[in-house]
Amino acid sequence: MSTTMSGQPTRAGRITFLVSLAVFAQESTWNLYDSQVPPLLREHIGSAALIGLLMGMDNLLGIFIQPWMGNRSDNTRTSWGRRIPYLVVGMPLAALLFLVIPHAAASLPLLILVMFAYALVANSFKPIAESLLPDFIPPQRRSRANAAVKIASSLTVMVAALISIFLIDDFPNLSFAIPAVLMVASVALLAAKLRDSRSPAYRTALEEDRERQGTAAANVRVRVRDVVLDIVRDPNRSRLLLIVAILLFGGAWAASRALMTPYGMEVLDLSRGEAGGLTLPSGVAFIVAAYPVAMLAERFGRLRVMMAGMAVFAAGLVLGTVVQTPTGAVVGLCVAAAGASSFLVNAVVVLWNLAPSDGVVGTYTGLYTVGWVGGGFLGPAVVGGMVDLTSWSLLLIHVAIIAVVAVLTVARVSALQRRSASGRVL
Repeated sequence: MSTTMSGQPTRAGRITFLVSLAVFAQESTWNLYDSQVPPLLREHIGSAALIGLLMGMDNLLGIFIQPWMGNRSDNTRTSWGRRIPYLVVGMPLAALLFLVIPHAAASLPLLILVMFAYALVANSFKPIAESLLPDFIPPQRRSRANAAVKIASSLTVMVAALISIFLIDDFPNLSFAIPAVLMVASVALLAAKLRDSRSPAYRTALEEDRERQGTAAANVRVRVRDVVLDIVRDPNRSRLLLIVAILLFGGAWAASRALMTPYGMEVLDLSRGEAGGLTLPSGVAFIVAAYPVAMLAERFGRLRVMMAGMAVFAAGLVLGTVVQTPTGAVVGLCVAAAGASSFLVNAVVVLWNLAPSDGVVGTYTGLYTVGWVGGGFLGPAVVGGMVDLTSWSLLLIHVAIIAVVAVLTVARVSALQRRSASGRVL
């Protein structure tokens, strides 16, 4: 249990549940979007490259929008807090746009316009919902809270798959309505049960505002540019190196997901469907491992557990290469996913805890996303180029090499933190 500055108790479990529910609803729309919008585009466009370009539009928008919106929420002051007002407006609007997608599919220009509008709105509040966790949860308990959020996010893959299997062919419009309704219901519950004006971080931000009153900085808001320059110019490179590690490991993770189907077909002689199912058991392994690694991180240190998990990720990929059979690939990917959970659960928590003030955690959440999405964009391309130079049989080794570089980067962050006397909970 954490306690607000006014002495009112805030149950960490309740906050975690509400944030997890909001993230679950958001990711349900994103996962169905990723799986079912390409077939709608395919009815109008024959080029796979152009379809991929349009589907990547949301990631490109996210790189620019998420840090800015996270920063905007950091600087917002209302009686309802600084995050909830954006969610109350943004989530219902995104749900409405998502609901319109199948109805707009008859016209390609209209479909692209609705896709753009949905991606714009949904990216705008994504970092805001996630930033509620560090607003309420104290640094020492953030890993387990974020593990619950990651588990909720992972479950949406299964929800989207079930909707695709049982509903999409016969009830395409209803299929899009289900995640939309979930999103509206979750934000209604969030708005009814949570006021982030009561969060410790918000009260700290108000206290910082009062301390600045009467100074030249009283009416100056912290800009994204200021936050980025502070990170880049800091002689202690911990924050910058951590974002680089997020980029690297995000690239390794994305490559291990995106290129597994062609790997299964080229190396393991599987059909397209069989190869596409190679990563499914590893999703379960990730969910099973997420909470235990959070507990280990809070006991032994997040950076230490992250490095161990990333090493396990690389080892799993080496195992999948040594035992080059479908079973070997599945086992290797399960080991890798369990190890990767240590990074996915803890990396953003470390970045939050390295923030100089609770007043910029929304901006830091956006910067985490920039690193992760940037890795997701570059990783498959870089690993694909390495495969072109060698062969598909070495795909998993190439991914493991990038993961090892990420481990070395986190090791450097750990060394810098040991030398500092910041006292931060990492």
